Amino acid sequence: MTKLNSNEIYGWMNKILKIDVSNGKQEIVEINDDLRRKYLGGRGLGVKLYTDMCSADIDPFSSENAIIFLTGPLTGLIPTAGRYQVISRSPQTGTICDASSGGVFGNVLKKTGIDGIVIIGKAEKPIYLLITDDKIEIKDASQLWGKNTHETRDALTDKYPKASVASIGPAGENQVLYSAIMNDKDRAAARGGMGAVMGSKNLKAIVALGTKDIPVADPEGLKLLLTKLSRLIDKNPVTGKSLNLLGTSVLMNVINAHGMLPTENFQRGVFNDAEGISGEKITEVLLQKRSACFHCPIACGRTTKTENKSGEGPEYESVWAFGAQLGINDLTKITEANYLCNELGLDTITTGNTIGCAMELYEKGAFPHELKWGDAKILEKLVEDIAYKRGIGEELALGSKRLAEKYGRPELAMQVKGLELPAYDPRGVQGQALSYATSNRGGCHMRAYVIAPEILGSPMNIDRYSSDGKAEIVALLQDISAVVDSTVLCRFLQFAMSISTFAEMIEVVTGIKYTDDELLEVGKRIYTLERKFNSEAGFTRKDDMLPPRFMEEELIEGSSRNRVVHLDKMLDEYYAVRGWDENGVPTEETKKKLGI
Repeated sequence: MTKLNSNEIYGWMNKILKIDVSNGKQEIVEINDDLRRKYLGGRGLGVKLYTDMCSADIDPFSSENAIIFLTGPLTGLIPTAGRYQVISRSPQTGTICDASSGGVFGNVLKKTGIDGIVIIGKAEKPIYLLITDDKIEIKDASQLWGKNTHETRDALTDKYPKASVASIGPAGENQVLYSAIMNDKDRAAARGGMGAVMGSKNLKAIVALGTKDIPVADPEGLKLLLTKLSRLIDKNPVTGKSLNLLGTSVLMNVINAHGMLPTENFQRGVFNDAEGISGEKITEVLLQKRSACFHCPIACGRTTKTENKSGEGPEYESVWAFGAQLGINDLTKITEANYLCNELGLDTITTGNTIGCAMELYEKGAFPHELKWGDAKILEKLVEDIAYKRGIGEELALGSKRLAEKYGRPELAMQVKGLELPAYDPRGVQGQALSYATSNRGGCHMRAYVIAPEILGSPMNIDRYSSDGKAEIVALLQDISAVVDSTVLCRFLQFAMSISTFAEMIEVVTGIKYTDDELLEVGKRIYTLERKFNSEAGFTRKDDMLPPRFMEEELIEGSSRNRVVHLDKMLDEYYAVRGWDENGVPTEETKKKLGI
Protein backbone atom coordinates (compact mmCIF):
# COMPACT_ATOMS: atom_id res chain seq x y z
CA MET A 1 0.00 0.00 0.00
CA THR A 2 1.27 3.44 -0.90
CA LYS A 3 0.30 6.94 0.09
CA LEU A 4 -0.10 9.72 -2.45
CA ASN A 5 1.14 13.23 -1.68
CA SER A 6 2.82 11.94 1.46
CA ASN A 7 3.39 15.41 2.93
CA GLU A 8 -0.38 15.91 3.33
CA ILE A 9 -2.97 14.04 5.37
CA TYR A 10 -6.36 13.62 3.75
CA GLY A 11 -9.63 12.23 5.10
CA TRP A 12 -8.49 12.49 8.71
CA MET A 13 -8.49 15.83 10.53
CA ASN A 14 -5.18 14.71 12.09
CA LYS A 15 -6.13 15.58 15.66
CA ILE A 16 -7.57 13.59 18.55
CA LEU A 17 -8.06 15.39 21.84
CA LYS A 18 -7.89 13.81 25.28
CA ILE A 19 -9.58 15.46 28.23
CA ASP A 20 -9.59 14.61 31.92
CA VAL A 21 -12.97 15.80 33.16
CA SER A 22 -11.71 15.63 36.76
CA ASN A 23 -9.49 18.66 36.28
CA GLY A 24 -10.04 19.94 32.73
CA LYS A 25 -6.55 19.02 31.57
CA GLN A 26 -6.34 18.54 27.80
CA GLU A 27 -3.72 17.10 25.49
CA ILE A 28 -3.38 15.99 21.89
CA VAL A 29 -3.19 12.24 21.25
CA GLU A 30 -0.47 11.65 18.69
CA ILE A 31 -1.48 9.42 15.77
CA ASN A 32 1.16 8.58 13.18
CA ASP A 33 0.79 7.33 9.62
CA ASP A 34 1.42 3.74 10.67
CA LEU A 35 -1.50 3.74 13.11
CA ARG A 36 -3.82 5.32 10.56
CA ARG A 37 -2.88 2.74 7.95
CA LYS A 38 -3.18 -0.20 10.32
CA TYR A 39 -6.39 0.82 12.15
CA LEU A 40 -8.07 3.54 9.99
CA GLY A 41 -10.32 5.25 12.57
CA GLY A 42 -13.62 4.62 14.35
CA ARG A 43 -13.75 1.17 15.89
CA GLY A 44 -10.26 0.10 14.83
CA LEU A 45 -8.31 3.12 15.98
CA GLY A 46 -10.52 3.38 19.06
CA VAL A 47 -9.73 -0.19 20.09
CA LYS A 48 -6.01 0.44 19.55
CA LEU A 49 -6.05 3.63 21.62
CA TYR A 50 -8.15 2.05 24.35
CA THR A 51 -6.01 -1.06 24.72
CA ASP A 52 -2.89 1.09 24.88
CA MET A 53 -4.41 3.27 27.62
CA CYS A 54 -6.41 0.82 29.73
CA SER A 55 -5.57 -2.60 31.15
CA ALA A 56 -7.88 -5.59 30.86
CA ASP A 57 -8.67 -5.50 34.60
CA ILE A 58 -9.93 -1.92 34.70
CA ASP A 59 -13.32 -1.25 36.27
CA PRO A 60 -15.61 0.24 33.59
CA PHE A 61 -16.88 2.74 36.18
CA SER A 62 -13.41 3.72 37.38
CA SER A 63 -12.34 7.31 36.87
CA GLU A 64 -9.26 5.91 35.12
CA ASN A 65 -11.38 4.18 32.51
CA ALA A 66 -11.49 5.87 29.10
CA ILE A 67 -14.46 6.33 26.82
CA ILE A 68 -13.56 7.25 23.25
CA PHE A 69 -15.70 8.91 20.58
CA LEU A 70 -14.24 8.58 17.08
CA THR A 71 -15.13 9.32 13.50
CA GLY A 72 -13.33 7.76 10.53
CA PRO A 73 -11.51 8.83 7.37
CA LEU A 74 -14.71 8.59 5.29
CA THR A 75 -16.96 10.38 7.79
CA GLY A 76 -18.73 13.34 6.19
CA LEU A 77 -17.72 12.43 2.63
CA ILE A 78 -19.31 9.14 1.54
CA PRO A 79 -23.01 8.13 1.59
CA THR A 80 -24.12 7.06 5.10
CA ALA A 81 -21.07 8.80 6.61
CA GLY A 82 -22.66 10.65 9.51
CA ARG A 83 -21.79 7.87 11.89
CA TYR A 84 -19.44 7.65 14.87
CA GLN A 85 -18.19 4.90 17.20
CA VAL A 86 -17.95 4.86 20.99
CA ILE A 87 -15.30 2.56 22.49
CA SER A 88 -14.76 1.49 26.09
CA ARG A 89 -14.95 -1.54 28.32
CA SER A 90 -18.55 -2.61 28.72
CA PRO A 91 -19.99 -2.56 32.25
CA GLN A 92 -22.60 -5.04 31.02
CA THR A 93 -20.24 -7.69 29.64
CA GLY A 94 -16.70 -6.88 30.77
CA THR A 95 -15.55 -7.20 27.15
CA ILE A 96 -14.03 -4.48 25.07
CA CYS A 97 -16.96 -2.84 23.35
CA ASP A 98 -17.79 -0.41 20.62
CA ALA A 99 -21.23 1.03 19.93
CA SER A 100 -22.16 2.71 16.65
CA SER A 101 -24.70 5.38 15.87
CA GLY A 102 -25.94 7.25 12.81
CA GLY A 103 -27.68 10.59 12.45
CA VAL A 104 -25.52 13.68 11.85
CA PHE A 105 -23.43 13.83 15.03
CA GLY A 106 -20.38 12.10 13.53
CA ASN A 107 -20.19 14.53 10.63
CA VAL A 108 -20.59 17.59 12.87
CA LEU A 109 -18.01 16.30 15.35
CA LYS A 110 -15.46 15.83 12.59
CA LYS A 111 -16.10 19.32 11.25
CA THR A 112 -14.88 20.74 14.56
CA GLY A 113 -11.41 19.84 13.29
CA ILE A 114 -10.86 16.68 15.31
CA ASP A 115 -11.22 13.00 14.50
CA GLY A 116 -12.46 12.30 17.99
CA ILE A 117 -12.13 12.68 21.71
CA VAL A 118 -10.78 10.54 24.55
CA ILE A 119 -12.44 11.15 27.91
CA ILE A 120 -11.05 10.06 31.30
CA GLY A 121 -11.67 11.09 34.89
CA LYS A 122 -14.86 11.94 36.72
CA ALA A 123 -16.34 15.39 37.12
CA GLU A 124 -17.35 16.54 40.59
CA LYS A 125 -20.75 17.63 39.32
CA PRO A 126 -22.76 17.10 36.11
CA ILE A 127 -21.09 18.56 33.03
CA TYR A 128 -21.34 18.62 29.28
CA LEU A 129 -18.57 19.13 26.76
CA LEU A 130 -18.85 21.85 24.16
CA ILE A 131 -16.65 21.10 21.15
CA THR A 132 -16.22 23.92 18.67
CA ASP A 133 -13.50 24.39 16.04
CA ASP A 134 -10.33 22.90 17.62
CA LYS A 135 -11.59 23.63 21.13
CA ILE A 136 -13.23 21.78 24.03
CA GLU A 137 -14.89 23.50 26.96
CA ILE A 138 -16.35 21.94 30.11
CA LYS A 139 -19.79 23.36 30.92
CA ASP A 140 -22.07 22.98 33.92
CA ALA A 141 -24.90 20.49 33.26
CA SER A 142 -26.57 20.64 36.67
CA GLN A 143 -29.76 22.00 35.12
CA LEU A 144 -29.76 19.17 32.57
CA TRP A 145 -29.25 16.29 35.00
CA GLY A 146 -32.49 14.36 35.31
CA LYS A 147 -33.80 15.45 31.91
CA ASN A 148 -34.50 12.89 29.23
CA THR A 149 -32.51 12.84 26.00
CA HIS A 150 -35.07 14.82 24.02
CA GLU A 151 -35.30 17.53 26.65
CA THR A 152 -31.51 17.65 26.86
CA ARG A 153 -31.10 17.96 23.11
CA ASP A 154 -33.75 20.68 22.88
CA ALA A 155 -32.21 22.70 25.71
CA LEU A 156 -28.74 22.53 24.19
CA THR A 157 -29.76 23.24 20.60
CA ASP A 158 -31.76 26.23 21.84
CA LYS A 159 -28.46 27.52 23.22
CA TYR A 160 -26.33 26.34 20.26
CA PRO A 161 -28.73 26.32 17.28
CA LYS A 162 -26.45 24.65 14.72
CA ALA A 163 -25.05 22.03 17.07
CA SER A 164 -25.52 18.27 17.15
CA VAL A 165 -25.90 16.67 20.57
CA ALA A 166 -25.10 13.23 21.99
CA SER A 167 -26.40 12.69 25.50
CA ILE A 168 -27.52 10.22 28.11
CA GLY A 169 -30.91 10.01 29.77
CA PRO A 170 -31.91 8.98 33.28
CA ALA A 171 -30.82 5.38 32.54
CA GLY A 172 -27.25 6.49 31.94
CA GLU A 173 -27.30 8.80 34.95
CA ASN A 174 -28.41 5.85 37.09
CA GLN A 175 -25.75 3.63 35.47
CA VAL A 176 -28.17 1.04 34.18
CA LEU A 177 -25.78 -1.52 32.71
CA TYR A 178 -27.37 -1.37 29.25
CA SER A 179 -28.00 2.35 28.96
CA ALA A 180 -27.48 4.02 25.59
CA ILE A 181 -26.00 7.24 24.27
CA MET A 182 -28.59 9.04 22.13
CA ASN A 183 -27.73 11.61 19.48
CA ASP A 184 -29.96 13.79 17.31
CA LYS A 185 -32.80 12.70 19.61
CA ASP A 186 -33.51 9.19 18.34
CA ARG A 187 -30.24 7.74 17.06
CA ALA A 188 -28.55 5.37 19.48
CA ALA A 189 -25.11 4.07 20.33
CA ALA A 190 -26.98 1.48 22.29
CA ARG A 191 -25.20 -1.76 22.95
CA GLY A 192 -22.95 -2.59 25.87
CA GLY A 193 -23.83 0.21 28.28
CA MET A 194 -21.75 3.09 26.94
CA GLY A 195 -24.34 5.45 28.42
CA ALA A 196 -23.57 4.07 31.87
CA VAL A 197 -19.87 4.80 31.37
CA MET A 198 -20.75 8.40 30.54
CA GLY A 199 -22.98 8.54 33.60
CA SER A 200 -20.18 7.26 35.82
CA LYS A 201 -18.16 10.32 34.76
CA ASN A 202 -21.05 12.74 35.45
CA LEU A 203 -20.93 13.52 31.73
CA LYS A 204 -24.44 14.37 30.53
CA ALA A 205 -23.78 15.35 26.93
CA ILE A 206 -21.35 16.24 24.19
CA VAL A 207 -22.25 19.21 22.02
CA ALA A 208 -20.51 19.46 18.64
CA LEU A 209 -20.51 22.65 16.59
CA GLY A 210 -18.05 22.63 13.70
CA THR A 211 -17.44 24.56 10.49
CA LYS A 212 -14.23 23.08 9.07
CA ASP A 213 -13.79 21.41 5.70
CA ILE A 214 -12.54 17.84 5.45
CA PRO A 215 -9.44 17.46 3.24
CA VAL A 216 -9.75 15.05 0.28
CA ALA A 217 -6.85 13.57 -1.69
CA ASP A 218 -8.68 13.42 -5.03
CA PRO A 219 -11.72 15.77 -5.15
CA GLU A 220 -12.51 15.07 -8.81
CA GLY A 221 -12.16 11.35 -8.24
CA LEU A 222 -14.54 11.64 -5.30
CA LYS A 223 -17.20 13.24 -7.49
CA LEU A 224 -16.97 10.36 -9.94
CA LEU A 225 -16.97 7.82 -7.13
CA LEU A 226 -20.11 9.29 -5.58
CA THR A 227 -21.94 8.78 -8.88
CA LYS A 228 -20.80 5.15 -8.92
CA LEU A 229 -21.81 4.58 -5.31
CA SER A 230 -25.24 6.06 -5.96
CA ARG A 231 -25.79 3.56 -8.77
CA LEU A 232 -24.64 0.63 -6.63
CA ILE A 233 -26.93 1.61 -3.78
CA ASP A 234 -29.89 2.20 -6.08
CA LYS A 235 -29.67 -1.06 -8.02
CA ASN A 236 -29.28 -3.31 -4.97
CA PRO A 237 -32.71 -4.64 -3.95
CA VAL A 238 -32.01 -4.23 -0.22
CA THR A 239 -30.48 -0.73 -0.19
CA GLY A 240 -32.34 0.57 -3.22
CA LYS A 241 -35.82 -0.66 -2.48
CA SER A 242 -36.68 -2.77 0.58
CA LEU A 243 -35.15 -0.59 3.29
CA ASN A 244 -36.48 2.59 1.75
CA LEU A 245 -40.02 1.31 1.35
CA LEU A 246 -40.48 -0.61 4.60
CA GLY A 247 -37.52 0.20 6.83
CA THR A 248 -35.62 -2.46 8.76
CA SER A 249 -38.89 -4.10 9.85
CA VAL A 250 -39.17 -5.42 6.30
CA LEU A 251 -37.48 -8.44 7.93
CA MET A 252 -40.35 -9.35 10.28
CA ASN A 253 -42.37 -11.51 7.90
CA VAL A 254 -39.23 -12.84 6.21
CA ILE A 255 -37.65 -14.14 9.42
CA ASN A 256 -40.97 -15.47 10.69
CA ALA A 257 -41.48 -17.38 7.42
CA HIS A 258 -38.09 -19.01 7.98
CA GLY A 259 -39.25 -20.24 11.39
CA MET A 260 -36.62 -18.31 13.33
CA LEU A 261 -38.41 -15.26 14.73
CA PRO A 262 -37.67 -15.64 18.46
CA THR A 263 -40.92 -15.80 20.38
CA GLU A 264 -41.49 -15.79 24.14
CA ASN A 265 -37.80 -15.72 25.07
CA PHE A 266 -36.67 -17.92 22.18
CA GLN A 267 -38.94 -20.78 23.20
CA ARG A 268 -40.48 -20.79 19.72
CA GLY A 269 -39.45 -19.60 16.26
CA VAL A 270 -42.84 -18.57 14.88
CA PHE A 271 -44.98 -15.64 16.04
CA ASN A 272 -48.60 -16.01 15.02
CA ASP A 273 -49.17 -12.30 14.51
CA ALA A 274 -45.91 -11.30 12.82
CA GLU A 275 -47.92 -9.55 10.11
CA GLY A 276 -49.47 -7.29 12.74
CA ILE A 277 -46.06 -5.94 13.81
CA SER A 278 -44.38 -5.99 10.41
CA GLY A 279 -42.82 -3.23 8.33
CA GLU A 280 -45.87 -3.39 6.10
CA LYS A 281 -48.18 -2.76 9.06
CA ILE A 282 -45.99 0.07 10.38
CA THR A 283 -46.16 1.72 6.96
CA GLU A 284 -49.92 1.28 6.87
CA VAL A 285 -50.87 2.59 10.30
CA LEU A 286 -47.96 4.58 11.83
CA LEU A 287 -45.67 6.01 9.16
CA GLN A 288 -45.51 9.79 8.86
CA LYS A 289 -42.45 10.01 6.62
CA ARG A 290 -39.19 8.28 5.82
CA SER A 291 -36.06 9.66 7.44
CA ALA A 292 -32.34 9.37 6.80
CA CYS A 293 -29.00 9.87 8.47
CA PHE A 294 -26.51 12.39 7.09
CA HIS A 295 -25.73 11.99 3.38
CA CYS A 296 -27.75 8.74 3.11
CA PRO A 297 -29.86 7.83 0.08
CA ILE A 298 -31.15 4.62 1.68
CA ALA A 299 -33.46 6.42 4.14
CA CYS A 300 -34.35 3.36 6.21
CA GLY A 301 -35.54 5.45 9.16
CA ARG A 302 -39.22 5.88 9.99
CA THR A 303 -40.85 8.92 11.53
CA THR A 304 -44.00 7.52 13.10
CA LYS A 305 -46.97 8.59 15.17
CA THR A 306 -49.36 6.82 17.50
CA GLU A 307 -52.50 8.32 18.97
CA ASN A 308 -50.50 9.58 21.94
CA LYS A 309 -46.94 10.26 20.77
CA SER A 310 -44.61 10.59 17.82
CA GLY A 311 -40.97 9.84 17.22
CA GLU A 312 -38.44 7.79 15.28
CA GLY A 313 -38.75 4.06 14.76
CA PRO A 314 -39.31 1.43 15.80
CA GLU A 315 -36.58 -0.55 14.04
CA TYR A 316 -36.88 -4.29 13.41
CA GLU A 317 -34.94 -5.29 16.52
CA SER A 318 -37.03 -3.00 18.73
CA VAL A 319 -40.37 -4.17 17.30
CA TRP A 320 -39.29 -7.75 17.89
CA ALA A 321 -37.88 -7.10 21.39
CA PHE A 322 -41.15 -5.62 22.64
CA GLY A 323 -43.30 -7.74 20.33
CA ALA A 324 -42.70 -11.40 19.49
CA GLN A 325 -40.09 -11.80 22.22
CA LEU A 326 -42.76 -10.91 24.80
CA GLY A 327 -45.72 -12.44 22.96
CA ILE A 328 -47.13 -8.92 22.39
CA ASN A 329 -48.94 -7.92 19.18
CA ASP A 330 -50.06 -4.41 20.16
CA LEU A 331 -48.08 -2.28 17.68
CA THR A 332 -48.98 0.98 19.43
CA LYS A 333 -47.67 -0.20 22.80
CA ILE A 334 -44.54 -1.61 21.15
CA THR A 335 -43.87 1.67 19.37
CA GLU A 336 -44.43 3.77 22.47
CA ALA A 337 -42.06 1.53 24.46
CA ASN A 338 -39.48 2.21 21.76
CA TYR A 339 -40.06 5.97 22.00
CA LEU A 340 -39.64 5.77 25.77
CA CYS A 341 -36.35 3.84 25.50
CA ASN A 342 -35.04 6.59 23.21
CA GLU A 343 -36.06 9.29 25.67
CA LEU A 344 -34.70 7.52 28.74
CA GLY A 345 -31.62 6.17 26.98
CA LEU A 346 -31.97 2.37 26.97
CA ASP A 347 -30.86 -0.38 24.58
CA THR A 348 -34.13 -1.80 23.25
CA ILE A 349 -32.68 -5.24 22.47
CA THR A 350 -31.47 -5.84 26.02
CA THR A 351 -34.54 -4.18 27.56
CA GLY A 352 -36.99 -6.44 25.73
CA ASN A 353 -34.82 -9.52 26.22
CA THR A 354 -34.50 -8.94 29.94
CA ILE A 355 -38.25 -8.53 30.33
CA GLY A 356 -38.68 -11.72 28.29
CA CYS A 357 -36.25 -13.56 30.56
CA ALA A 358 -38.22 -12.37 33.59
CA MET A 359 -41.47 -13.54 32.00
CA GLU A 360 -40.07 -17.03 31.46
CA LEU A 361 -38.63 -17.07 34.96
CA TYR A 362 -42.14 -16.27 36.24
CA GLU A 363 -43.67 -18.90 33.94
CA LYS A 364 -41.25 -21.48 35.38
CA GLY A 365 -42.06 -20.45 38.96
CA ALA A 366 -38.66 -18.89 39.62
CA PHE A 367 -39.53 -15.16 39.74
CA PRO A 368 -41.64 -13.55 42.48
CA HIS A 369 -43.12 -10.76 40.36
CA GLU A 370 -46.07 -11.53 38.08
CA LEU A 371 -45.09 -10.90 34.44
CA LYS A 372 -47.13 -12.65 31.77
CA TRP A 373 -46.67 -13.15 28.04
CA GLY A 374 -48.70 -10.79 25.89
CA ASP A 375 -49.32 -8.18 28.59
CA ALA A 376 -48.75 -4.95 26.65
CA LYS A 377 -50.16 -2.73 29.39
CA ILE A 378 -47.11 -3.15 31.58
CA LEU A 379 -44.48 -2.16 29.00
CA GLU A 380 -44.29 1.58 29.64
CA LYS A 381 -44.10 1.20 33.42
CA LEU A 382 -41.42 -1.50 33.16
CA VAL A 383 -39.26 0.64 30.88
CA GLU A 384 -39.53 3.60 33.24
CA ASP A 385 -38.83 1.44 36.29
CA ILE A 386 -35.68 0.08 34.64
CA ALA A 387 -34.35 3.54 33.79
CA TYR A 388 -34.92 4.80 37.33
CA LYS A 389 -34.00 1.49 39.03
CA ARG A 390 -37.18 1.48 41.06
CA GLY A 391 -39.21 -1.49 42.23
CA ILE A 392 -38.94 -4.45 39.90
CA GLY A 393 -36.94 -2.23 37.56
CA GLU A 394 -33.94 -2.38 39.87
CA GLU A 395 -33.71 -6.12 39.22
CA LEU A 396 -34.44 -5.84 35.50
CA ALA A 397 -31.71 -3.18 35.24
CA LEU A 398 -29.21 -5.98 35.88
CA GLY A 399 -29.78 -7.44 32.40
CA SER A 400 -30.88 -10.99 31.69
CA LYS A 401 -27.64 -12.77 32.62
CA ARG A 402 -27.39 -11.37 36.13
CA LEU A 403 -31.16 -11.61 36.64
CA ALA A 404 -31.35 -15.29 35.65
CA GLU A 405 -28.30 -16.12 37.76
CA LYS A 406 -29.86 -14.38 40.76
CA TYR A 407 -32.92 -16.62 40.53
CA GLY A 408 -31.01 -19.82 39.91
CA ARG A 409 -31.91 -20.34 36.25
CA PRO A 410 -28.95 -18.97 34.25
CA GLU A 411 -29.93 -21.03 31.21
CA LEU A 412 -33.02 -18.85 30.69
CA ALA A 413 -30.93 -15.78 29.78
CA MET A 414 -30.61 -15.59 26.00
CA GLN A 415 -27.18 -13.99 25.89
CA VAL A 416 -23.54 -14.48 24.96
CA LYS A 417 -20.88 -12.97 27.23
CA GLY A 418 -23.67 -11.06 28.96
CA LEU A 419 -25.01 -9.32 25.85
CA GLU A 420 -28.53 -10.33 24.81
CA LEU A 421 -29.15 -11.91 21.42
CA PRO A 422 -31.03 -10.12 18.64
CA ALA A 423 -34.02 -11.19 16.56
CA TYR A 424 -32.73 -14.28 14.76
CA ASP A 425 -33.01 -17.71 16.38
CA PRO A 426 -29.62 -19.34 15.76
CA ARG A 427 -31.12 -22.80 15.35
CA GLY A 428 -32.22 -21.76 11.86
CA VAL A 429 -28.86 -20.25 10.81
CA GLN A 430 -25.69 -22.13 11.66
CA GLY A 431 -23.35 -19.39 10.46
CA GLN A 432 -25.13 -16.71 12.45
CA ALA A 433 -24.97 -19.01 15.48
CA LEU A 434 -21.18 -19.14 15.18
CA SER A 435 -21.07 -15.38 14.73
CA TYR A 436 -23.04 -14.88 17.96
CA ALA A 437 -20.73 -17.20 19.87
CA THR A 438 -17.49 -15.61 18.66
CA SER A 439 -18.57 -11.98 18.77
CA ASN A 440 -16.02 -9.97 20.71
CA ARG A 441 -18.64 -7.73 22.27
CA GLY A 442 -21.10 -10.54 23.11
CA GLY A 443 -24.39 -11.68 21.56
CA CYS A 444 -24.54 -9.51 18.47
CA HIS A 445 -25.58 -9.78 14.82
CA MET A 446 -23.48 -6.81 13.73
CA ARG A 447 -20.05 -8.39 14.16
CA ALA A 448 -20.91 -10.60 11.16
CA TYR A 449 -24.36 -10.43 9.58
CA VAL A 450 -24.48 -13.98 8.23
CA ILE A 451 -28.24 -13.50 7.80
CA ALA A 452 -27.33 -11.81 4.50
CA PRO A 453 -26.08 -14.96 2.72
CA GLU A 454 -27.99 -17.52 4.80
CA ILE A 455 -31.44 -15.91 4.49
CA LEU A 456 -31.35 -12.98 2.07
CA GLY A 457 -29.08 -14.54 -0.55
CA SER A 458 -26.63 -11.63 -0.51
CA PRO A 459 -24.14 -11.74 -2.13
CA MET A 460 -25.01 -15.41 -2.72
CA ASN A 461 -27.19 -18.12 -1.19
CA ILE A 462 -25.55 -20.53 1.25
CA ASP A 463 -27.17 -23.44 3.06
CA ARG A 464 -28.39 -22.04 6.36
CA TYR A 465 -28.73 -25.48 7.96
CA SER A 466 -25.20 -26.62 7.17
CA SER A 467 -22.23 -25.94 9.42
CA ASP A 468 -19.71 -26.77 6.68
CA GLY A 469 -17.45 -23.88 5.70
CA LYS A 470 -19.16 -21.45 8.06
CA ALA A 471 -15.99 -20.71 10.02
CA GLU A 472 -14.28 -19.09 7.03
CA ILE A 473 -17.41 -17.15 6.07
CA VAL A 474 -17.95 -15.83 9.59
CA ALA A 475 -14.31 -14.75 9.97
CA LEU A 476 -14.40 -13.02 6.57
CA LEU A 477 -17.60 -11.12 7.38
CA GLN A 478 -16.24 -10.16 10.81
CA ASP A 479 -13.13 -8.71 9.17
CA ILE A 480 -15.09 -6.77 6.55
CA SER A 481 -17.43 -5.43 9.23
CA ALA A 482 -14.47 -4.26 11.32
CA VAL A 483 -13.19 -2.32 8.30
CA VAL A 484 -16.60 -0.70 7.67
CA ASP A 485 -16.89 0.25 11.37
CA SER A 486 -13.46 1.85 11.19
CA THR A 487 -14.08 4.00 8.12
CA VAL A 488 -16.94 4.85 9.68
CA LEU A 489 -19.84 3.82 7.40
CA CYS A 490 -23.22 2.13 7.70
CA ARG A 491 -23.23 -1.65 7.51
CA PHE A 492 -26.05 -1.60 4.97
CA LEU A 493 -23.48 -0.63 2.36
CA GLN A 494 -22.15 -4.19 2.62
CA PHE A 495 -25.23 -5.35 0.72
CA ALA A 496 -24.36 -3.16 -2.25
CA MET A 497 -20.56 -3.04 -2.22
CA SER A 498 -17.53 -5.32 -2.06
CA ILE A 499 -14.28 -4.94 -0.15
CA SER A 500 -12.77 -3.57 -3.39
CA THR A 501 -15.25 -0.69 -3.38
CA PHE A 502 -14.37 0.17 0.21
CA ALA A 503 -10.69 0.17 -0.79
CA GLU A 504 -11.53 2.52 -3.66
CA MET A 505 -13.30 4.91 -1.28
CA ILE A 506 -10.30 5.00 1.05
CA GLU A 507 -7.88 5.64 -1.81
CA VAL A 508 -9.88 8.52 -3.31
CA VAL A 509 -10.39 10.19 0.07
CA THR A 510 -7.06 9.53 1.82
CA GLY A 511 -4.64 8.78 -0.99
CA ILE A 512 -3.76 5.45 0.60
CA LYS A 513 -4.04 2.46 -1.70
CA TYR A 514 -4.94 -0.95 -0.29
CA THR A 515 -5.27 -4.24 -2.08
CA ASP A 516 -8.31 -6.27 -1.05
CA ASP A 517 -6.09 -8.57 1.00
CA GLU A 518 -4.38 -5.65 2.74
CA LEU A 519 -7.69 -4.12 3.71
CA LEU A 520 -9.01 -7.46 4.97
CA GLU A 521 -5.85 -7.73 7.06
CA VAL A 522 -6.80 -4.42 8.71
CA GLY A 523 -10.10 -6.02 9.74
CA LYS A 524 -8.35 -9.17 10.95
CA ARG A 525 -5.90 -7.07 13.00
CA ILE A 526 -8.74 -5.17 14.67
CA TYR A 527 -10.70 -8.33 15.47
CA THR A 528 -7.63 -10.08 16.86
CA LEU A 529 -6.65 -7.08 19.00
CA GLU A 530 -10.15 -7.07 20.52
CA ARG A 531 -9.81 -10.78 21.18
CA LYS A 532 -6.40 -10.26 22.80
CA PHE A 533 -7.93 -7.76 25.25
CA ASN A 534 -10.79 -10.12 26.07
CA SER A 535 -8.39 -13.00 26.59
CA GLU A 536 -6.37 -10.89 29.01
CA ALA A 537 -9.66 -10.05 30.76
CA GLY A 538 -10.26 -13.77 31.33
CA PHE A 539 -12.53 -14.74 28.43
CA THR A 540 -11.85 -18.18 26.94
CA ARG A 541 -13.53 -20.83 24.81
CA LYS A 542 -16.12 -21.39 27.54
CA ASP A 543 -17.41 -17.87 26.84
CA ASP A 544 -17.77 -18.55 23.10
CA MET A 545 -20.92 -20.43 23.97
CA LEU A 546 -24.62 -20.14 23.27
CA PRO A 547 -27.34 -20.77 25.85
CA PRO A 548 -27.94 -24.53 26.11
CA ARG A 549 -31.43 -24.15 24.66
CA PHE A 550 -29.97 -23.74 21.19
CA MET A 551 -27.86 -26.89 21.33
CA GLU A 552 -30.33 -29.10 23.18
CA GLU A 553 -33.90 -28.05 22.38
CA GLU A 554 -35.21 -28.43 18.84
CA LEU A 555 -37.70 -25.91 17.48
CA ILE A 556 -41.05 -27.65 17.14
CA GLU A 557 -42.74 -25.62 14.40
CA GLY A 558 -41.93 -23.65 11.29
CA SER A 559 -39.33 -24.23 8.61
CA SER A 560 -36.48 -24.38 11.16
CA ARG A 561 -38.15 -27.13 13.23
CA ASN A 562 -36.13 -30.11 14.43
CA ARG A 563 -32.92 -28.05 14.27
CA VAL A 564 -30.23 -27.35 16.86
CA VAL A 565 -26.87 -25.57 16.64
CA HIS A 566 -23.71 -27.67 16.08
CA LEU A 567 -21.23 -25.30 17.67
CA ASP A 568 -18.17 -27.26 18.84
CA LYS A 569 -17.05 -28.39 15.38
CA MET A 570 -17.49 -24.91 13.97
CA LEU A 571 -15.55 -23.40 16.88
CA ASP A 572 -12.55 -25.65 16.28
CA GLU A 573 -12.53 -24.70 12.59
CA TYR A 574 -13.01 -21.02 13.40
CA TYR A 575 -10.07 -20.90 15.81
CA ALA A 576 -7.89 -22.55 13.19
CA VAL A 577 -8.96 -20.02 10.55
CA ARG A 578 -8.21 -17.18 12.98
CA GLY A 579 -4.82 -18.49 14.09
CA TRP A 580 -5.97 -18.80 17.70
CA ASP A 581 -5.26 -21.72 20.00
CA GLU A 582 -7.81 -24.33 21.12
CA ASN A 583 -9.01 -21.97 23.88
CA GLY A 584 -9.58 -19.12 21.46
CA VAL A 585 -6.47 -17.14 22.46
CA PRO A 586 -4.51 -15.50 19.60
CA THR A 587 -1.14 -17.21 19.19
CA GLU A 588 2.13 -15.28 19.35
CA GLU A 589 2.70 -16.12 15.70
CA THR A 590 -0.66 -14.61 14.70
CA LYS A 591 -0.10 -11.44 16.72
CA LYS A 592 3.37 -11.02 15.23
CA LYS A 593 2.07 -11.54 11.70
CA LEU A 594 -0.60 -8.87 12.21
CA GLY A 595 1.77 -6.43 13.89
CA ILE A 596 -0.05 -6.43 17.21
